[in-house]
Amino acid sequence: MGQHVRVAVIGSGFGGLGAAVRLRREGITDFVVLERADSVGGTWRDNSYPGCACDVPSHLYSFSFAPNPDWPRTFSGQPHIRAYLEHVADTFGLRPHVRLNHEVRLMRWDSDALRWEIETSQGALSADVVVSAAGPLSDPRIPEIPGLAEFPGKVFHSARWDHDYDLRGKRVAMIGTGASAIQIVPAIQPEVARLTLFQRTPPWVMPRADRAISGAERRLHRTLPFTGAARRRLLWGIRELQVQAFTKRPNQLGLVESLAKANMKKAIKDPALRAKLTPSYRIGCKRILLSSAYYPALARPNVDLVASGLAEVRGSTLVAADGTETEADAVVFGTGFHVTDMPIAERVVGADGITLAEAWKDGMESLRGATAAGFPNWMTIIGPNTGLGNSSMILMIESQLNYMAGYLRQLDTLGGHAALGARPSAVRAWNHRVQERMKRTVWNTGGCTSWYLDDNGRNTTIWPGTTTEFRRATREVDLAEYEVIRAAGPERTTETAGPEQTTAAAGPEQTTEPEQTTEPEQTTEKEAVR
Repeated sequence: MGQHVRVAVIGSGFGGLGAAVRLRREGITDFVVLERADSVGGTWRDNSYPGCACDVPSHLYSFSFAPNPDWPRTFSGQPHIRAYLEHVADTFGLRPHVRLNHEVRLMRWDSDALRWEIETSQGALSADVVVSAAGPLSDPRIPEIPGLAEFPGKVFHSARWDHDYDLRGKRVAMIGTGASAIQIVPAIQPEVARLTLFQRTPPWVMPRADRAISGAERRLHRTLPFTGAARRRLLWGIRELQVQAFTKRPNQLGLVESLAKANMKKAIKDPALRAKLTPSYRIGCKRILLSSAYYPALARPNVDLVASGLAEVRGSTLVAADGTETEADAVVFGTGFHVTDMPIAERVVGADGITLAEAWKDGMESLRGATAAGFPNWMTIIGPNTGLGNSSMILMIESQLNYMAGYLRQLDTLGGHAALGARPSAVRAWNHRVQERMKRTVWNTGGCTSWYLDDNGRNTTIWPGTTTEFRRATREVDLAEYEVIRAAGPERTTETAGPEQTTAAAGPEQTTEPEQTTEPEQTTEKEAVR
């Protein structure tokens, strides 16, 4: 067996690099970051399609412990976010821990040795704890379309963009109208001969208030860092207030819908096209998209909208579900990712000898978005029900890093050779609470079928509350929700051990995390960049 480490982190996007920084800050240096690609960056390395950018403001879409005063625009493009992640890897000395081109093929829990045996494309290693930060937007989903394999032209997914293929003068079909598609359409429309957009369900699109950040603003943030923190807190606060409408009062979203309709009316003069582009579901049920260029691009003479999904391919002819036929030289799929069926779950074999995918066959469930019953010392960053419909995922990632740190501290307090396994009852109780809160949210009542829902129609993706509430729920690890596993076999924690250990472990955390009155993540900022 190869190297043994205390912690193996999988993935080097925001989640994986954030975990690595936090491990170092906790004084843990015996860890590796396993990355299947040849560079760090995760989603922001993979998605390099024309027009790729973030729909969360830059100052909020970054780590609280690594503020960047030099964001060039209020909404950053992919190259700048990728560069930021490379910068984080350098600044925090993460490179020696990162193992590039190490695809994880299988992780198996060894109940005797109480550790994970990990097989990678570059050999084997073992770890006491696995932190999976593979992320929900890592494996592209291409639907099975009859005849697609025989299509004579070019086919690729937006997350695997072929930069060697020249779209100029070509007839291009764009399948899907999600967040990627609405950025790609205006970026490629001016150079293609003809662009046909296949739309199963129209999205709600709001104007994108993007602008360059002036040199004076950047100088201010560089000279007086608290101004950047204040800007971030303002952006965060606005979104915390907005989330109430999504989670508690979806019927009050009508005003927002009228703004979105006005945005469309300004660019789309043709009433028939406008009718095709107007959603029939409540705004927010699917992710609200931001673009000021999408509708104007659709109004151009070389763009056709087919208000139907792609059903079949016959040679170079694409046939829509409504029978519309289109000739194409290239097909670009903007059809999203395997979100509710995480591909990494197929590669994790737990204490009972079954894969995480099998354990989750009726829907993903974990405790506080992190740990799963039957999988000791294994946790996810961006696990089930940690997604957001309207704010920055980085806030959620930092909360999960708090939980990861608490989990490792609890393991330390147990002394000797021990593992922690989430109690099935605790996992059930947590998920019951989450799903009860989900019932009244716009994602469940809004009348749409979104990528947030799994095959059973359950929303296993979104967190039905504010980022502050999630921060509170993951502030520390409650030992009562876990069973302590020792090499001799499961040994139940006694009633007295639970609370005592919790307070012992809470000690150090409380010193760095005072009771919250401001933006939740500022709590980690005083742990300062070393």
